[in-house]
Amino acid sequence: MPNTGLSTTPSAISQMADCLQGLRVVDLTRNLPGPFATRLLADLGAEIVKIEPESGDPARALGGLFEALNHGKTIEKYDFRDPKGIEAIKAHIKDADVMLDSFRPGVLTGMGLDAKTLHAINPKLVIVSITGYGLGAGHDAEQQVKHQWADKAGHDINFMAMSGVLDQLRTAKGEQAMPNVQFADLAGGSDTAVIALLAAVFSAQRTGQGRHVAVSMTHSLYNHMIMPKATGALVKSFSGQNPPPQYDFLGGLLPCYRLYKTADDRYMAVGSLELKFWQGLCEVLQLPELKAKHWQLGVMPNMPDSKEAAKTVTATFASQPLAYWQQAFESADVCVTPVLSLQEAKAHPLFAHQDEHQATSGWQLIG
Repeated sequence: MPNTGLSTTPSAISQMADCLQGLRVVDLTRNLPGPFATRLLADLGAEIVKIEPESGDPARALGGLFEALNHGKTIEKYDFRDPKGIEAIKAHIKDADVMLDSFRPGVLTGMGLDAKTLHAINPKLVIVSITGYGLGAGHDAEQQVKHQWADKAGHDINFMAMSGVLDQLRTAKGEQAMPNVQFADLAGGSDTAVIALLAAVFSAQRTGQGRHVAVSMTHSLYNHMIMPKATGALVKSFSGQNPPPQYDFLGGLLPCYRLYKTADDRYMAVGSLELKFWQGLCEVLQLPELKAKHWQLGVMPNMPDSKEAAKTVTATFASQPLAYWQQAFESADVCVTPVLSLQEAKAHPLFAHQDEHQATSGWQLIG
């Protein structure tokens, strides 16, 4: 998502709320990826007309989710099988800059809302189709991904599984983890759609020509695997074999970059990747003998010194509860943080106003 990692405040949101003022968006999407994308656009001032079938968006059944994704949008309902409903959608398209959909390939054509028809109504229209596996042959999008998976149904877990991302989420014992954060929907769908959409709108403003862009959540998520691809190759260079995810360079192999269990079965997240942070960590842990046992000094994770360092740090963290280590590292700027629960994160000063103002972004205006 377009999240800078900076804190979101009410003043920052209001100061950014005019960036996309005048951008008119027709949103035919449902559930999570598309509505989250248009929520981001709305946060920046875009005018969103969300059009649902008469049965409504399935996300309505989850109450709070629907409100978080769709507040501030104009919502209309039409019968998508009725020509009058389609004509009503076309009436919105005439003056819109963007239309988003999340149908399977071919559905828009069946509805009479294919790109050729819509561009005859509005040549500058940018159409963004968020799909699971991309578009197959015969569909008129500019970015086609041709394969037999185009028409298959799927949800976030399927897109994560097919992209190779799900396999990367392993426990320390190598067991498959089951995430409850929808990475494909959000990173693969919403974020990619917003970037493609804004780029296409910028182009349309200069050229007068709209376009139809297909976003594949699976392919986008696969492209997010840049670090596992690179670090896996790095580990192979000194170990001679491809590492399993839990023993990747940044997957728990390095003593300076991993999770450590505390005495009360909680975890501290150690991201002391650079030498200066590792040496600061060793000072807090009162383990000065480990300062030179770092990968930047040639002590690679397959070496005995590195393995011994990991064992020593593991035992040290296990000797005290989470609260002790939180206090110990509170004033140490060495990339060490507690692993917070959702409830703890909500109560943390970092996010004190986040849910209150229902912001979906992490923007902060600096100047």
